[in-house]
Amino acid sequence: MATCAISFRIRNSSMKRSILILLLLLLLATMVVFTFILLNKEEKKDAADAKKNIPSKKDSINEWKAPDINSLQSGETGSLIRYGHDLIANTAKYLGPKGTVAAITNGMNCQNCHLEAGAKSFGNSFAGVASSYPMFRNRSGVIESIEFRVNDCLQRSLNGKMIDSTSKEMRAMVAYLKWIGKDVQSKQRPKGTGIVEIPFIDRMADTAKGRIVYMKTCITCHAANGQGVYNKDSSEYTYPPLWGKNSYNTGAGLFRITRFAAYVKYNMPFGKASAAVPQLTDEEAWDVAAFVNSQPRPVKMFKQDWPDITKKAIDYPYGPYADTFSISQHKYGPFAPIDKARKEMAKR
Repeated sequence: MATCAISFRIRNSSMKRSILILLLLLLLATMVVFTFILLNKEEKKDAADAKKNIPSKKDSINEWKAPDINSLQSGETGSLIRYGHDLIANTAKYLGPKGTVAAITNGMNCQNCHLEAGAKSFGNSFAGVASSYPMFRNRSGVIESIEFRVNDCLQRSLNGKMIDSTSKEMRAMVAYLKWIGKDVQSKQRPKGTGIVEIPFIDRMADTAKGRIVYMKTCITCHAANGQGVYNKDSSEYTYPPLWGKNSYNTGAGLFRITRFAAYVKYNMPFGKASAAVPQLTDEEAWDVAAFVNSQPRPVKMFKQDWPDITKKAIDYPYGPYADTFSISQHKYGPFAPIDKARKEMAKR
């Protein structure tokens, strides 16, 4: 009898352990499924966020429209704004190697990157400049004024020098930037502002594939050697160089391939692509961005950049980093693992 009781207790204990293990397994499975659902939802949200600023083919009613430069009245203010517009549209005429004001830039124009002098929606437009600045930026680690930002572009994208913040040229460009965004409310960024993000691809961007894309779609304007096309008197570029001594340097925003890929996705080939009707796939955009930014260009480091390395852009190809990913992955991807690690770090 005692033996039977002992045997029953053993079986009962074993059964309890089995039930407990089963419950633990069910709990674990539930947690795994729940985590998967959350991650999947987050990935879908990220993808949706990346495209939420893009107008549909049928509906672009909320898309930002630049004011008409021809609507400006005559007078001192109108003349200053027009001069600012001309400085951005034809920067090299005034500040390029043959500049009438100063010879301090590489010959590119601001509108080579900011299409239609920043008036083209989704073409790296100036829609949100007046409403956003002064603004804190992680790259500099300070609150930047519009003047600061203009000089930053002159030094980086135009591989040049700063101009006096009180000069007529600076005052004119600032006046234009404030005028073009005059209808945007403070701290608002309407549809069409700046550069639109595109989703990450799940692999490293491929420079070899990118070269094929370049030779197929880009050489007409930028030439097979990437040196662009001058105007008739060689005073400025009709189509800018994408690499070489006269192109943007390694400190420029477009040297980050997330910026370059997004820019070409919705704007290139020039005259054919638009945000509503892109000509390149996401993968083609990433690959051609990798190819272009793998080519030689002026090297210019800005030691003050990214003072807080935890805020450093995930595609900035120079260390140090707050993570353990390689320089190569930071330059060419895949970027999703870096982005995920950053988000987890932020949560912790």
